[in-house]
Amino acid sequence: MLRTPPGGAGNGTAATDGRLMSIGAVLALLRDEFPEVTISKIRFLEAEGLVEPQRTPSGYRKFGVRDVERLAQVLRLQRDHYLPLKVIREYLDALDAGEQVALPGPAEPVDLLDAGTEPHSGGGSRIAREELLAASGVGEEELNGWESYGLIEPDADGVYDAEAAAIAKLIRDLGDFGLEPRHLRAVKAAADRQVSLVEQVVAPLRRHRNPQTRAHAEATARELAALSVRLHAALVQSALRVRQI
Repeated sequence: MLRTPPGGAGNGTAATDGRLMSIGAVLALLRDEFPEVTISKIRFLEAEGLVEPQRTPSGYRKFGVRDVERLAQVLRLQRDHYLPLKVIREYLDALDAGEQVALPGPAEPVDLLDAGTEPHSGGGSRIAREELLAASGVGEEELNGWESYGLIEPDADGVYDAEAAAIAKLIRDLGDFGLEPRHLRAVKAAADRQVSLVEQVVAPLRRHRNPQTRAHAEATARELAALSVRLHAALVQSALRVRQI
């Protein structure tokens, strides 16, 4: 059982005999407090520089007590304070350097997919059809065509998510290169598959009894969505470079 103090940071101790642990043993320790944590999540936190386990000559990760404590701190700061990983890393690095730093305040929920995209028009979470047409600069016929291919979909009330404006602009810009809505059906299908993968991960969190865990599900969904988008972009760029060789 992992014994670390509640709240933000802290110098807790893990109930181990001091030996190095495998990633599976670490997962078992963390899941007592963090039932939603996975091996993939631990590996992701390592890739983001939040923890640096030792490696055996054959490449297996080996975690010490301090590594487990740091992972617990990171997960707690995410869960209780909604802090982005960059802020968490800077905060913990400052503590490791002996600096006296205050715990950063809770972060406002943000959409990680907003990075690099244009701001939504209107500032609301839903927009009317007229607002969508004005924001995207397209006509009724074009929008009807996009809807027929499922690229943009209104809800039951006939209004749209604010993200629809950004989608419409992207479809319009791709059209300048000769890509028609029928060409983009594969892109939509790939996006739907990515959504299904994210939902598989967060569905158990959303059903959890703990309200903090349910709230954490939404942050996890955004994080996974951002990672999947980055992976998709990297795969496309890599494939294009390979074909140029």
